[in-house]
Amino acid sequence: MTPDSPVLQIDLASSLPASEQIVRGLRAMLLSGLFRPGDQLPSVRQLAVDLGVHHNTVAGAYRQLAEEGWLDLRRGRGAKVIERPAPPPTPRAEAEFRKRLEELVVKALAEGVPSAVVQSELAALGAKLRQGGKP
Repeated sequence: MTPDSPVLQIDLASSLPASEQIVRGLRAMLLSGLFRPGDQLPSVRQLAVDLGVHHNTVAGAYRQLAEEGWLDLRRGRGAKVIERPAPPPTPRAEAEFRKRLEELVVKALAEGVPSAVVQSELAALGAKLRQGGKP
């Protein structure tokens, strides 16, 4: 990535596949506004070199983000961030969110994170979202 660009990092020792880490990391950057519509993402090969992964891993992550409506992929032109309107909420998405949030909280508690810390972090995130901020 260029010196002006946010640096994406992944953990190659993680049980989470590198491609999923790339998708999640870039999605977080897109949601937070670090990349804006019209911005060019690093080339597949450059990001692969920067992260120490095979270029197909990055290409797959870019394809997934394009399918989600975040990127315009053009051969020879790379990946460009596009305007993505928020999709309408669905009961399925909300149920999946609740399930994953509960799993995350249970895992944190099982790993010794005090419930007061969990409550405090959830409250802080809620306050940030109410103020129009992004996670």
